[in-house]
Amino acid sequence: MEIKAVKKYIRISSKKARRVIHLIDSVKNIEKALDILKFVPNKPARFIADTIKSAFANADNKQLDK
Repeated sequence: MEIKAVKKYIRISSKKARRVIHLIDSVKNIEKALDILKFVPNKPARFIADTIKSAFANADNKQLDK
């Protein structure tokens, strides 16, 4: 099952966001990814962390529904 979370209307270039996403591409653990993003000083890191938290919450809710 695939869980998605989309953050809309963020005014950040995709290049800047991709640079931050590449830092956590290989990380399989959500907590480790959030820890990495906590110490990244770029603006996209905050938005990406919020989106990861939202996806995690969506996954919890979908599992509770079943």
